[in-house]
Amino acid sequence: MDLKNIQLSTYNKAYFVGAGGIGMSALARYFKSLGWKVGGYDKTATPLTESLIAEGIDIHFEDLGSEIPTEFKEKETTLVIFTPAIPKNNGELNYFMNTGFHLFKRSQILGIITANSLGLGVAGTHGKTTTSTLLAHILNESHLKCNAFLGGISSNFNSNLVTSKDAQYTVVEADEFDRSFLQLSPFASIITSTDADHLDIYGDASIFLQGFQDYANLIHKEGFLILKKGLKLSSKAPIYTYGVNAKDANFTATNLRFEENKFLFDIAFPKGEWKNIEFGLPGIHNTENALACIALLQQIGLDENEIRLGLKTFKGVKRRFEYQIKSKKLVYIDDYAHHPTEIQALISSVRLLYPNKKITGIFQPHLFSRTRDFFDDFANELSQLDEIILLPIYPAREEPIEGVDSAVLLAKINNTQKHLMQPLEAIEFLKNTQEGVILTIGAGDIDRIVEKLKTVLNDSIKK
Repeated sequence: MDLKNIQLSTYNKAYFVGAGGIGMSALARYFKSLGWKVGGYDKTATPLTESLIAEGIDIHFEDLGSEIPTEFKEKETTLVIFTPAIPKNNGELNYFMNTGFHLFKRSQILGIITANSLGLGVAGTHGKTTTSTLLAHILNESHLKCNAFLGGISSNFNSNLVTSKDAQYTVVEADEFDRSFLQLSPFASIITSTDADHLDIYGDASIFLQGFQDYANLIHKEGFLILKKGLKLSSKAPIYTYGVNAKDANFTATNLRFEENKFLFDIAFPKGEWKNIEFGLPGIHNTENALACIALLQQIGLDENEIRLGLKTFKGVKRRFEYQIKSKKLVYIDDYAHHPTEIQALISSVRLLYPNKKITGIFQPHLFSRTRDFFDDFANELSQLDEIILLPIYPAREEPIEGVDSAVLLAKINNTQKHLMQPLEAIEFLKNTQEGVILTIGAGDIDRIVEKLKTVLNDSIKK
């Protein structure tokens, strides 16, 4: 099927098999905003599915097989979108496959949307959710506006979708998992990093890097590529590099600092320099993300004042360096980091902000395969914490791998204060903490302990 010939306007209903994922839910909200009838299935109820239901999207949690709601059984007007995470034996998926419906992956639908607008992609092993959300926020605050499909819940929008009917730009998080980003049609893109990941899919680091090169090749020749300095990628479009304290980059940030409780930095670029840029999200890696957005926005003609305003008013993304407690003695930050490089960036940023505080991290490894592939790297980065609590590995889509578990990882960590615990044990262990920095780290279901841990820590500092 040639996706370029698919006309979304021929449909008026959308059915999602796996509606509750962060990317799928953004599409569900998008089609609902168009006035379509939207419904679907997911295995488990979550706060996100509850939000979708409250917005008028019909979601159920039992595999109905062929007994799906009647209004979604009309092939000509029902767009069926599924996630690769759905098991092949799912009854609803098989019903649609066996009865002649056109089925699409989420990435294919995003490909159709970006082919019919000016797509601004954000790709990279790390940083793409924060960067794409920041990019969408600045554009939304400016005269240009945008549509955006995000991989996290924006604290500014309280959603993973941004819509503006007449906007020409569409911001998309270009996901390398399952090679999804190769379905997109980017006019321009940021690429933040190409550190190897998802080796269960790609096989090895060289093939993974080739995937990013294939994505870079998709960028329109009249567009441009904003590339982190040091990455070895080429493009038929012009390339602009960026980096913190990177003198040879086209865009470089320097003088990162806190003044009067504000996070500030300066930038230099081919046409000049900007001083004292105030940014709502502190940290070295967040400054890099901001710099990438500045570089892209300059290329599409946004002026300094609008860019500065967007940076200053950005509140971040849920679970990306998200403050839960920020008191004088005790700080609690929740973060989605699940790759060694992300953990390194998180810890180094916390050290920059709180150089004299003890840092305790609770880390839940995500995937057996990722833990196996990066055992030593995880151990090296987690050793930088003053105290580490490891939770059992979150399996997601995987079956256990023999010899790969959190106990093996714990043994490799060079730290005298290290522990292996269940989630509730970790809360109990920390409940009397009154000072220092606490981090919850991971991409699995570690977020389920955040509110409980926040409550006990708040109770502790009130004593």
